[in-house]
Amino acid sequence: MKPKYRWSTLGVGVIGHQLAEAMQKLGGNLYSVGNRTQSKAIEFANKFGIEKVYADPDEIFSDPDVDIVYISTPHNTHINYLRRALAAGKHVLCEKSITLNSTELNEAVELSRANNLILAEAMTIYHMPIYRKLNEVIRSGALGELRLIQMNFGSYKEYNMENRFFNRNLAGGAMLDIGVYALSFVRWFMSTTPTEVLSQVKFAPTGVDEQASILLKNEQEEMATVILSLHAKQPKRGTIAFDKGYVEIFEYPRSSSATIVWTDGNRREELTAGDTADALCYEIEDMEAAVSGERNDMHLDYTIDVMNIMTKLRNDWGMTYPEEERN
Repeated sequence: MKPKYRWSTLGVGVIGHQLAEAMQKLGGNLYSVGNRTQSKAIEFANKFGIEKVYADPDEIFSDPDVDIVYISTPHNTHINYLRRALAAGKHVLCEKSITLNSTELNEAVELSRANNLILAEAMTIYHMPIYRKLNEVIRSGALGELRLIQMNFGSYKEYNMENRFFNRNLAGGAMLDIGVYALSFVRWFMSTTPTEVLSQVKFAPTGVDEQASILLKNEQEEMATVILSLHAKQPKRGTIAFDKGYVEIFEYPRSSSATIVWTDGNRREELTAGDTADALCYEIEDMEAAVSGERNDMHLDYTIDVMNIMTKLRNDWGMTYPEEERN
């Protein structure tokens, strides 16, 4: 499907490059680009043949030809850009974590609804075909009732307290960087949002969360465990246990395969759907379908649930960012 709306990217980092490549794979191109450092925006535009570069990122919001803005700047800048984009009538797909906390997200959601706009978090899990295929199997009842979810996500980052992973001034920490993926996975498969949330945390020298373990349970008594670390490598593995078998997924969130191990006879079944390389293409297609009104697969309700959990956890830990302390 060739993109039918004019997209602008705010941010030219890794995700900005992947977005531009996905646009071209779909047979189109980004319409425009904005970045805090204009020279980088110009370099980006030249690389991808983008016709319009803004001298100031705010010009994205006043450009009447822009339909959808993709925001991929640091977490702590999102709310300010969301306010401007939504007030200007732009649909927004925003990198995770969409905001720092629930208060910010609630404000953005209200703005989007007041202006009849699509607001969504670029959460790959909600768009990869393998997760939808698994949902079909689960809804068929073949696996029985959900019992447990186990999530692991660990990266080994060198102890450089100036980089974004450990820097409070850049909204660093495991929760907003990788925890959002694990919790979105949990929310995708749980019947309802968790109502009981317990945790332990280990802080980095800068005061951000370096490592955490989380226990979750919802009203159906479906349970989940999440283990996160920015300084200990773990497999990106999700296990979903049901009465009649369990599902194992590696390399989430951009997985394209899963294994079902059936309880009866320990039979294994391999499922495949989609392509990891097309992750951004799926997000673009779903966003455009939502904007056009064809369907809405952006799952803002799940984004809200996950942000509520992350906000509660940080409140429990007494962990705040400078922006929150000024408000």
